[in-house]
Amino acid sequence: MDLNSASTVVLQVLTQATSQDTAVLKPAEEQLKQWETQPGFYSVLLNIFTNHSLDVNVRWLAVLYFKNGIDRYWRRVAPHALSEEEKTTLRAGLITNFNEPVNQIATQISVLIAKVARVDCPRQWPELIPTLVESVKVQDGLQQHRALLTFYHVTKTLASKRLAADRKLFYDLTSSIYSFACSLWNHHTDTFLQQICTGDEAAAANSLERTLLSLKVLRKLTVHGFVEPHWNAEVMGFLHAVFERLKQFLECSRRIRAESICRDRLEKTIILFTKVLLDFLDQHPFSFTALIQRSLEFSVSYVFTEAGEGVVFEQFIVQCMNLIKMIVKNYAYKPSKNIEDSSPETLEAHKIKTAFFTYPTLMEICRRLVTHYFLLTKEELTMWEEDPESFTVEETGGDSWKYSLRPCTEVLFIDIFHEYNQTLTPVLLEMVQSLQVYNAVGLAAYELFDSVDFDQWFKNQLLAELQVSHDRYKPIRRRVIWLIGQWISVKFKSDLRPVLYEAIRNLLQDRDLVVRIETATTLKLTVDDFEFRTDQFLPYLESMFTLLFQLLQEVTQCDTKMHVLHVLSCVIERVNMQIRPYVGCLVQYLPLLWKQSEEHNMLRCAILTTLIHLVQGLGADSKNLYPFLLPVIQLSTDVSQPPHVYLLEDGLELWLVTLENSPCLTPELLRIFQNMSALLELSSENLKNCFKIINAYIFLSSSEFLQMYAADLCRSFCELLKDITTEGQVQVLKVVENVLKVNPVLGPQMFQPLLPSVFRGIIDGERYPVVMSTYLGIMGRVLLQNARFFSLLLSQMACELGQELDQILGNMIEMWVDRMDNITQPERRKLSALALLSLLPSLNSVIQDKFCGIINISVEGLHDVMTEDSETGTYKDCMLMSHFEEPKATEDEEPPTEQDKRKKMLALKDPVHTVSLQQFIYEKLKAQQELLGEQGFHALMETVDTEIVAQLQEFLQGF
Repeated sequence: MDLNSASTVVLQVLTQATSQDTAVLKPAEEQLKQWETQPGFYSVLLNIFTNHSLDVNVRWLAVLYFKNGIDRYWRRVAPHALSEEEKTTLRAGLITNFNEPVNQIATQISVLIAKVARVDCPRQWPELIPTLVESVKVQDGLQQHRALLTFYHVTKTLASKRLAADRKLFYDLTSSIYSFACSLWNHHTDTFLQQICTGDEAAAANSLERTLLSLKVLRKLTVHGFVEPHWNAEVMGFLHAVFERLKQFLECSRRIRAESICRDRLEKTIILFTKVLLDFLDQHPFSFTALIQRSLEFSVSYVFTEAGEGVVFEQFIVQCMNLIKMIVKNYAYKPSKNIEDSSPETLEAHKIKTAFFTYPTLMEICRRLVTHYFLLTKEELTMWEEDPESFTVEETGGDSWKYSLRPCTEVLFIDIFHEYNQTLTPVLLEMVQSLQVYNAVGLAAYELFDSVDFDQWFKNQLLAELQVSHDRYKPIRRRVIWLIGQWISVKFKSDLRPVLYEAIRNLLQDRDLVVRIETATTLKLTVDDFEFRTDQFLPYLESMFTLLFQLLQEVTQCDTKMHVLHVLSCVIERVNMQIRPYVGCLVQYLPLLWKQSEEHNMLRCAILTTLIHLVQGLGADSKNLYPFLLPVIQLSTDVSQPPHVYLLEDGLELWLVTLENSPCLTPELLRIFQNMSALLELSSENLKNCFKIINAYIFLSSSEFLQMYAADLCRSFCELLKDITTEGQVQVLKVVENVLKVNPVLGPQMFQPLLPSVFRGIIDGERYPVVMSTYLGIMGRVLLQNARFFSLLLSQMACELGQELDQILGNMIEMWVDRMDNITQPERRKLSALALLSLLPSLNSVIQDKFCGIINISVEGLHDVMTEDSETGTYKDCMLMSHFEEPKATEDEEPPTEQDKRKKMLALKDPVHTVSLQQFIYEKLKAQQELLGEQGFHALMETVDTEIVAQLQEFLQGF
């Protein structure tokens, strides 16, 4: 691409690509896409975006195309890679000058220079760092800022490389520029502080921006540029200087007005100082040892004493608390139980911590957390009144504890209390008596297990607190019911549960929405607890469920609806079938909620979870939900629909429980299976549930299902088996085994393409026992229940392998006998015995040659399944089933699903459960004796070990 002639054309197309008119925009984008691989295209783009006289939008687009080109075509090995000559020209052009006037474009140019540096610096671009170092020294304000901006992005990118060779290069780079970076930061910091003192806010704002950028560079160099930074005096000097600079900047905040242009940037810089310390502690805990004392003194002083009043702000407090927390919890600072096993560095750090956290210091931290930071602020109380749902979401910590003050204070309290519980327990107990510090006692519940008689406290005081209905008392009601939720799984007598349920029912009718939402949370914790008893809860079930449903209708925010739905789901799950009389209102409401939540996929996930528990609770009656349920499953499991990304996992679970509880197969339920072929192609972590769904269809109505989908399934399985894990392979084979179990006549024909590989796996001696066991299960079904098809398969294999039919049969029996120990399931072991015995009676010399092995397996099978009747002294086959009995579930067990009943009915037709192995052996041996005559049969039995014969005779006594 000739630069002179092409520039005009490319400029014109870029201008068209900024158009709002799609008729102009689309062809332009297509043309630019074609030029991406043309030599010279990126040189033209460079000329365009560095020409400050051109339209900003056009220049912006040129930068973006250039940046994307670096990702795709800069590396030598990339298809259509840029030539080395053009890359040399581009590198030189990118750092010719740093005078971009538009901030957004300047940032993009800095990022793309960093992208090139990631690949080429320093080997192919040794001049980059020296050029940047010289450029940040110039007097021109714009050029200095742009060079510093680029310096930061390059440093950040190089610091992120993780290969050993790249780390070594970054260490070398850091050692060569660290002194300069420190002096640059000090210069800009001093300039800023002087300008603040003189009241020149405009100049101070510019200097502060440079201070921020140079500090960002130093952060990357300090944290990632040294193997053992504590040996470097400059590094440790800089880190100690951070504390002094922090104090200076915090004092500056007193002088800067809230509306000043400096204020926001000043707070960002203060936070960046704390990030330097936090990152260094995270990456180099032992190098940080020398800073532990100062970090703790600084943080505790500003957060827990009057020193911070008037200067600290929320995010700074959060960062200081995180610093304390990381020091307290750091495993590098915790000695081993055997002190001699601890390193000197660990012991030194622990010594510093212990010396700092004295009783007075810990007591003051605890008191300030409880009496200051735990209290609701005016803003929070206002939000409670004006927007209770938002207050609830904010309180439950939508944000991470690392960034939000209230969760951060609670986590710090838990960690400090856990670390120093012997010191702090008396302090907290004293505060319980004087201040009723419910939040602290809830957070420390596990630590206070032996120190608080919670049952007495609940009966004598907390219950009464819950019954005070005055509006001003609502924060107490909310905190007390939260406190009970924290203790319910720690220490709460079972016989107090009914009293608690009564209190919960009353609070679910509280005038205050926040109290009701918190009460719902405690209800969930109560029914989730392992000591939950259904019989205690049932008297309150109807009223509780009704009140929860009313709460679900009342709340409007997505997060709150999800929360209440989860509580409802939990209740339904625990009471199971007992929920049936009360779900009518919820069943009618869920379709409306599903429609309203079209744009809220996480709420739809919560609805799916609720439906799962509803279907399980309703059992066969869930068929009445199909008009709503089946379209929901269809949408959630259709990979061509965008929501499937969020809904698939829960959608598959719902599909499965729907099938398991379905009394019969409906056309609509059958039609949904069209989604399955695409799901099998995904080969994702959801594959296991997909196989469970396939099996559920087989048990539900094998003939209808297989008639429609067997061919597609067989094709999918053949593809899957080409590239699948051993576990996945077993799952596929189990489906085939179930098909043969349910439909032994047509099943082998439907999945015929899969059976040769099963046969080959047996005679080749498949090395994975679990796979071999499944192979033998499948072949056992074919041999025992469809002898005609087995003969055809044997002939096919003889033809494919070019061997005699008898030779292949002999190899198969020999391998079967040899690998019988691979089969661990008693059902499959009995099946193997029945299958091999089905080859008798026979005159075939190969079968007679393997007779000993067949008898050995048969006797092993007898040992597996025969139990001695203590009254008669005779043996009976424990796997025999004569009639269907509805299984009775105890209170702790889930009631049987419709699928459980179907499996039971299927077992009544299964030879494993209907044929006595003892009787079968006797009949087969008798038939073989009649076929060979007494002398021939005697000779055959002599091939069997005498001990095995003795055991066989004992089992066959009475025949």
